[in-house]
Amino acid sequence: MKNTVPEITFKTRVRDESVGGDNPFRWQPVASSELFKGKSIVVLALPGAFTPTCSSTHLPGYESNYEAFKAQGVDEIYCISVNDAFSMFQWAKQLEISNVKMLPDGNGDFTRQMGMLVKKENVGFGDRSWRYSMHVVDGEIKQLFAEQGLMDNCPEDPFEVSDADTMLNYLKQG
Repeated sequence: MKNTVPEITFKTRVRDESVGGDNPFRWQPVASSELFKGKSIVVLALPGAFTPTCSSTHLPGYESNYEAFKAQGVDEIYCISVNDAFSMFQWAKQLEISNVKMLPDGNGDFTRQMGMLVKKENVGFGDRSWRYSMHVVDGEIKQLFAEQGLMDNCPEDPFEVSDADTMLNYLKQG
């Protein structure tokens, strides 16, 4: 396991009213070191926006437990997926996600350097993130919960240890 998060630049979109028009957003590159420096962060990484388990359970579980994570000293919760910024934005909007920050890893750079990029061609997804969660303090990975069976074209989508409850239980024991 890596002991620090990869140093990459996320390509994010931020609302900027000065842009005007129907799409008042601008590109905002954000370095991972900027996101993780001096903070206690929980990351949930999942295969894709709008997919069944990710939409029904994984992301909503972290959103609904946001205050419990804050009570454990977590500064932010980031959701990373190998999707573009537009898809991540619309997905969060549809699910009414207001606390978890969406981090698009459109090229899979972060996911690849984490060793978690897998092929999901068997379900028509191409390259995606394996499902995992981690606790990161000042860029250092303190705990990583990766689902069993990490492999290309896994016939199943395991979801046993990267859930919000597992992460909260770990934080409460710390």
